[in-house]
Amino acid sequence: MPELPEVETVRDGLQRHVVGHTIRSVAVLHPRPVRRDHRGPAGFATALTGRRFEAAHRRGKYLWLPLDNGDALLGHLGMSGQLVVQQPGRPDEPHLRVRFDLGDRELRFVDQRMFGGLAVSEGGAELPREIAHIARDPFDPAFDDDLFVGRVRRRTAGIKRLLLDQTLVSGVGNIYADEALWRAQVHGDRPGERLRPVDVRRVLAEARAVMGAALLHGGTSFDALYVNVNGESGYFDRSLHAYGREGQECDRCGTPIRRVEFMNRSSFFCPRCQPVPRVRRAVLRG
Repeated sequence: MPELPEVETVRDGLQRHVVGHTIRSVAVLHPRPVRRDHRGPAGFATALTGRRFEAAHRRGKYLWLPLDNGDALLGHLGMSGQLVVQQPGRPDEPHLRVRFDLGDRELRFVDQRMFGGLAVSEGGAELPREIAHIARDPFDPAFDDDLFVGRVRRRTAGIKRLLLDQTLVSGVGNIYADEALWRAQVHGDRPGERLRPVDVRRVLAEARAVMGAALLHGGTSFDALYVNVNGESGYFDRSLHAYGREGQECDRCGTPIRRVEFMNRSSFFCPRCQPVPRVRRAVLRG
């Protein structure tokens, strides 16, 4: 699933290529991507036709484009969603779901697995109410490091689970959580309440560092599903130290990287650089 660097790359492309353009028409080619809009496909299209994109914003993994009437187009890419800018007349993508005619260009929502979606947020230009509960991300100027540290240290859950909690900090997903924890030399099962403030700040700093580096490379892409608005894949996967490297030598100490199941996904870590917490070791032995 796209994480902060990938979604921010898309937001930047929308800002440069879509903002300021008026929507001439909207074609919903499959109803599922607009399932969260109470108007239905026809009402969704009507609400957007004639409106102008005023800006492109992001909160965590959500995108929203304020409109000239105070509403906003709210979007989430899900696992395979793409927002691509194309010239009119270009062949349709195999999984094209929604087409926005902007005159000299088209904005296309493509989604193979259709876990992503679009909706019109009424009065949502400043911040859609649908995502008001989502925390700010580490790059947001208003993100409060002290508040984050305090909230983490009051939790009994493991630090990786807390990094993925979008009500604590947004934008961090499975890939960058593993990478940040590897860089900070902290195991993902370490309970928040057992981390020192300096440990939490180090994890947060490494999350910023790894996501910032990924932004410079256009994000991480392991297949053709993630692309920017020009259809180009990111290539930060070449710089990963932990995620997806099971059995390969740790770039820091040479110990083989391990993989364990985690929340129906996988966690990757170095057992030497990131020692398993004692509680976790007891569970594994049991």
